[in-house]
Amino acid sequence: MPFYLVERTFVAGHTLPDREQDQQASLIFDGHNAAEGVMWLRSYVSGDRRRTFCLYEASDPAALRRAAERNHLPIDRITEVNVLDP
Repeated sequence: MPFYLVERTFVAGHTLPDREQDQQASLIFDGHNAAEGVMWLRSYVSGDRRRTFCLYEASDPAALRRAAERNHLPIDRITEVNVLDP
């Protein structure tokens, strides 16, 4: 399955939830992602917390867009990438 890097911008900045909120949100997001055949692998947050860069495994960009819509998350750009491990 292809890998995609999803770039997002949060105008007010991305707030990082506390541990309990994070676990609850993960369950909801994972359920929505699974329904669309999307698997979140990792995210990076910029220093100003306005941008995130998230790595996903998905069948195609349309599945990522549907999952983001269900999770109420913006998408600026989707780029198909290859993972290079050392």
